[in-house]
Amino acid sequence: MPSLFEKDIQFLKGVGEKRAKLFQKLGAPTVGDLLRLYPRAYEDWSVHTPVRETVLGEVAVVQGTVLQRPSEQRIRGGKLLYKTRVTDGESDLVLTFFNNRYIPTLLREGETYLFRGKVTGTFLRREMLSPEFVPQAKELAIQPIYPATAGLSSRQIGAAVQNALQLLPEQLNDPLPDKLREQYHLCTLRYALETIHFPKTQEEIATARFRLTFEEFLVLQLGLLRIKSGRKQKNLHPIQEEFPQGFAQLLPFSLTGAQHRAIQEAVHDMAGDSPMNRLVQGDVGSGKTAVAAALCWSVIQNGMQAALMAPTEILATQHYHSLNALLEPAHIACALLTGSVKPGEKKKIYSALADGRIQLVIGTHALLSDQVAFHNLGLVITDEQHRFGVGQRSALAQKGASPHLLVMSATPIPRTLALMVYGDLDVSVLDELPPGRQTIETYLVDSGKRQRAFGYVQKHLDQGRQGYIICPLIEEDDSGLQSVTHYAELVKQAFPQATVGVLHGKMKPREKDRVMESFSRGETQLLLSTTVVEVGVDVPNAVIMVIENAERYGLSQLHQLRGRIGRGQYQSTCILITDAQNQETLKRLKLFRDTSDGFQIAEADLKLRGPGDFFGSRQHGLPQLKIADMTTDMEVLRQAQACAKELTRQNALEQPAYRGLRGEVRRLFAKTGGEGVVL
Repeated sequence: MPSLFEKDIQFLKGVGEKRAKLFQKLGAPTVGDLLRLYPRAYEDWSVHTPVRETVLGEVAVVQGTVLQRPSEQRIRGGKLLYKTRVTDGESDLVLTFFNNRYIPTLLREGETYLFRGKVTGTFLRREMLSPEFVPQAKELAIQPIYPATAGLSSRQIGAAVQNALQLLPEQLNDPLPDKLREQYHLCTLRYALETIHFPKTQEEIATARFRLTFEEFLVLQLGLLRIKSGRKQKNLHPIQEEFPQGFAQLLPFSLTGAQHRAIQEAVHDMAGDSPMNRLVQGDVGSGKTAVAAALCWSVIQNGMQAALMAPTEILATQHYHSLNALLEPAHIACALLTGSVKPGEKKKIYSALADGRIQLVIGTHALLSDQVAFHNLGLVITDEQHRFGVGQRSALAQKGASPHLLVMSATPIPRTLALMVYGDLDVSVLDELPPGRQTIETYLVDSGKRQRAFGYVQKHLDQGRQGYIICPLIEEDDSGLQSVTHYAELVKQAFPQATVGVLHGKMKPREKDRVMESFSRGETQLLLSTTVVEVGVDVPNAVIMVIENAERYGLSQLHQLRGRIGRGQYQSTCILITDAQNQETLKRLKLFRDTSDGFQIAEADLKLRGPGDFFGSRQHGLPQLKIADMTTDMEVLRQAQACAKELTRQNALEQPAYRGLRGEVRRLFAKTGGEGVVL
């Protein structure tokens, strides 16, 4: 469908330049994108309920004849109110509309309509406030509901989609050839597009959705496999395939079996025919930094340089101090490069990187600066990968000649999902904690026990320890949740002798760093924060955490937060405060209270909340899925993965029959920078 994908939506009938900007906000700048803007839900108008059988407080569809022309009343504030009555032949229903002067012309006396809305009123007198309605003659069994935006209603989107569907050519080029559709029992693209938008039955929705979900997963997997195969160039930085015993001797502790295995896998990659592209994911405190250090040591011993990029200055500084202390006895020159390094010092670092005097550089996005050039970059490491895009890790890698790539993530991801999201990388899992890591005691209480919890916090502060209080909001709103700014006053009153720091996402980066550094140095005893503290600093003296409104967080996020404590020699405690009554919510929080295994928590979170909780609204750097759901569509994903591998093995995308599918892969990955997708 190249012509549709390229046609600017403003030229679609009924859109125009002004409305086109609203469609762009929804991710539909072209007619083709509009056709891929699928309904987020459906309203089923096919089941009509007699007025007397409607349930108060529930949504119902009622077929009724208008008994009288809507009457107009002017109410307080100059607003208009319209009332009328309709009947289904046995009982009446009172309808009320606000500020819609067209109602008297839209609802004509004696004519029959379908009305859909929440039923209010009393046992004897049923009412609906501003229901949706359609003439009986125009009845649609199922109506699509689109993700609307201010100034653009779901109905207006639906009308635009209808106009777009009319532009489909009679002979529509389907990216999936007949043979492939037959093999996987998939309907045609034309049927899928027409039906997903305007279905007549639930069965039609299922048929169309299966086809579109399969195609989306297939295109994504093919793109990731292309990236992976595109990197199978010659290894320009081979190392000897030996476990780095010299590095192990530098450590003041013994490596765990999982660390040993991950290092061995990475060394095997780096000694192979192609550059390493590996993800190391492990639970909080599983020792990913030691794995990274071992690989840095290995490439440096082989005459190359290494670079580690972290998402924040605090994390970069932390890595620098620990790696420099570890590698200095091996006479390895390390440097820290962040935005706050003074210009004069930066120039010295640039020069020393360019001539090879600095063998390991640790930094933030500052490493991507044009002034940064390497003498012989052999290894690139990105930490907390979910905070970086595919393009960003590529930008750093491009500062060398096909260097090895290691990606680290402290967000435990179920293996199936890891293979899906990081399909272009091999995966190592650190599923074993180093000896000495403390088990964190976790308690679940309601707000009535807050003062008791605060007393427990004070006891730890009196012993010279530090703590966190986590709050979900930055500013007060009408939800009744505690905000950081308001809550800070309560905390300062509750802990009058303590030094309290406040940290939230709206603060400037330098301000955040100042607060965190004060906490790291022990100058601040109690840190009141939103989830910005979720990934970050290692403060062994912080032993207690209170999480307010715990129901607001996903399990994986709670696990990341809890991982900020229990990092030293002292017993640590996490207290969750919630007044939630919902049984599913309480079940989720109790599971977290009773489990410390991050991978178990991640599996539960995937089932309960879906993949969004791992990566926020979407996985950075990957194309956004428009209809497929990694939680509910795992079986379709498995089929699509198998299909993608088989097509790649056969080199099928080079065949004329798969030209359309090749175009879909190119188009999908072009929206994210298309790193490595050569088509």
